Order: sequence, then C-alpha cells, then structure tokens
Amino acid sequence: MITQQSIQSDCISRSDFETLFNDHYSRLCAYAYNFIKEQEGSEEIVQEVFFKLWINRSDIKIESSIISYLYRAVRNASLNLIKHINIRENYKQHNKEQIEQSEQLDSDPLNVSELEKKIRASIDLLPEQRKKIFILSRYEQLKYKEIAEKLGISIKTVENQMGKALQFLRKELVEYLPLLIIFFNHLINGE
Repeated sequence: MITQQSIQSDCISRSDFETLFNDHYSRLCAYAYNFIKEQEGSEEIVQEVFFKLWINRSDIKIESSIISYLYRAVRNASLNLIKHINIRENYKQHNKEQIEQSEQLDSDPLNVSELEKKIRASIDLLPEQRKKIFILSRYEQLKYKEIAEKLGISIKTVENQMGKALQFLRKELVEYLPLLIIFFNHLINGE
C-alpha cells in the first residue's frame, strides 16, 4: 500500500503504483468527466496525472493523502483544459468574425469603392510633401530609400512623414480600420 511517505521517495515499488492506478483510475476518470463531459479527454487527464506522479515522485511533496492529491490534480488539470478550450474557441470565433467581415466588405463593391474614395479624400488632406511620400510608397510601391533619393531628402524624413501620414489616416478612417489593416499591410510591415 502506498503511503504519504513512500510516494515521496524513489523507493515506491512499481507494483504499489500499479495498485494505486488500478484502484482509482476509473473513479478519477468519472471525476474528470464531471468537468469536461468527454470520456477520451477524461482518460487522458487521469493518465497524465498518474504519469506526472510517477515521473516526479521524488520531488512531489504531498501534505494530505495521496487520494486527495490525485483528485485535486485531476480537478486542476480538468479546469485548465476547460480554460484552454474556451480560449481556443474564443480565438476561433474572433477569427471567423474577422474573416466574415472582411469577405463581406470584399464582396461588396460599393464598400470597396466607398473605402477607396474615403482614402483618396483623406490622402488629399495631407500636407503636400507627406502626400507625395505616401503616394510613392503606397501606389508606386517604392522603398523608403528610393523615395528619399527621388525627393532629395533623408530616409529618416521619409520614415517620419510616413508615420505621420499613417497616424493621420488611421484617425480619419477609424470606421474602416479592419479594411485599412489589409489595405496598408505592406506599409505596416515596414516597406
């Protein structure tokens, strides 16, 4: 029989550990099932708890009974799995909504046309040099170095002016921000 002290040493026999496993595996799986409502996942959780117990047996300090320890470990692992699943599902839902929103806007020529008009109107509000730099970068797809050489200014000036242009356009076109991210993607990545 496994006692509190025997689990904390490397002297635990394989047969004692197997007895512990066989005596409590089914009940622990049922306990995990109460949390995650999935049989295969419940079994994986319990197997992982036993595996970690065996591997870390020399480092684990059990203050209560081994049975209490096992139930607490299964409960914590189940709750962590639920939390992980919820985060993953929320992320999937968020991505799905973003894709649907993007597809809806892409499929509606009126929205794309309206966005293009708003962008052009906002670009026209930029100071002249900033507007030239922005157009050379966005529409002619020149690199900052090429723009600097073409306009006879420093690369730092180009970077500064592009930053200000993008900042201004973000404020002007805040309602179109999801589309702007796609539209100006190569600018955001530092081209």
